[in-house]
Amino acid sequence: MRSISVRVIGAVALAIMLPFAATACGGGGGGNKIVIGTKFDQPGLALKKPDGTMSGFDVDVAKYVARQLGYNEDQIEWKESPSGQRETLIQNNQVKYIVATYSITDARKEKVDFAGPYLITGQSLLVRADNTDITGPESLQNNKKLCSVTGSTPAQRIKNKYPGVQLQQYDTYSACVEALKNGAIDAVTTDEVILAGYAAQSPGAFKIVGKPFSEERYGIGLKKGDTDLRTKINDAITKIVQDGSWKAAFDKNLGPAGIPAPTPPAVDK
Repeated sequence: MRSISVRVIGAVALAIMLPFAATACGGGGGGNKIVIGTKFDQPGLALKKPDGTMSGFDVDVAKYVARQLGYNEDQIEWKESPSGQRETLIQNNQVKYIVATYSITDARKEKVDFAGPYLITGQSLLVRADNTDITGPESLQNNKKLCSVTGSTPAQRIKNKYPGVQLQQYDTYSACVEALKNGAIDAVTTDEVILAGYAAQSPGAFKIVGKPFSEERYGIGLKKGDTDLRTKINDAITKIVQDGSWKAAFDKNLGPAGIPAPTPPAVDK
């Protein structure tokens, strides 16, 4: 009888503890932490610094949303979210939400939901400062090598609209910029705010050419069907604009790149 009692007590204790363990270890948030996805290599937007801290406009937006959801900054765990992995990270509950220059598209909305948009920008081109023969996407057709990121909206647009361009796809934009710096490719394409961050990081080395040739609506990605979370994040985005924190974050992070703060977009309710 004694051994049975011990086993029963042990089973009851385990049953009581399991829900708490599951809550504390949940990948997407819960317990005392929240896991937020972002980029780690985009200066001005989302950059992981050598000391492990995060900086950038997307980071500031993500922190503000977390505060509105009841999490302090020290309760945030950052998860690197490369363009090609974002939907998978959300679907597998590895993050609660993603703020990572994440363009809202119909194809992506089949897999995840979006709050926002919180920023509108457009696709552009970054070249070396001494380049004179690339002036826009049309001038890329003459055997120019263009770099973008696997799984990104800009890469897909080049494939669809400019099939004659020699598109090379890397895992990160920082790898593209490094290849541009050493002459392995002729231009990098992605959204203007991303390119501006890299240009500001290396003064005099690069320049943005031509006019933006798309409209990118950045949203915050989350689990499909989580209407409650989507509503809360939309409310947070509305608040960050209204209380002035949105413009302050933009001016702090992207102002040095020479981009004036645009008019914030209205969220899609």
